[in-house]
Amino acid sequence: MKILAISDIESKYIYDYFNPKNFTDIELVLAAGDLNANYLSFVATVFTCPVLYVHGNHDKYLIEKPPEGCICIDDRLYNYKGLRIAGIGGCMKYTGGPFQYSEREMAWRLYKHRFKFRKGFDLLLTHSPAYGLGDGGDQAHIGFKCFLKLLDKHHPKVMVHGHQHLNYGKGQRYHQYKDVKIINAYGYTVFEI
Repeated sequence: MKILAISDIESKYIYDYFNPKNFTDIELVLAAGDLNANYLSFVATVFTCPVLYVHGNHDKYLIEKPPEGCICIDDRLYNYKGLRIAGIGGCMKYTGGPFQYSEREMAWRLYKHRFKFRKGFDLLLTHSPAYGLGDGGDQAHIGFKCFLKLLDKHHPKVMVHGHQHLNYGKGQRYHQYKDVKIINAYGYTVFEI
């Protein structure tokens, strides 16, 4: 399955210069947070597949005006053509806001959803990276340690996250954690699973 992953910045390549020939065979779009509702709605109109998203730390406005044609999978397990996708939005708490959590709060959130995720999942879609896997050194961009436990328990094939911009210095598109491929969706990237 060919997947388009997007996050954090509206790509001009997609938004302003969209050409369907450049995105053939895309079967699913995953949005890892901090994207404008109009952009997400646009993406939902130009692709004929589902657009799934989780909330980023700057997505407070999506509470009142969610993007049209998109499916929020925050705190959900979504099955698409047999691919089980778990969604967990938000980042580490640094200023407060509806999608910022302490390590303890995120761990509690995952614990509350343990029955939902008990049969496992193939792909984990988050906004924040896992601790030490493409995260930053400051409070706003440090990853969650409890995500490592989630990866250890369920062994998904892929984790897709946003939040850590590639131009922040330490930003890398890909990481590997045991048998899990970690993908930073900043801007956009295409991958297969």
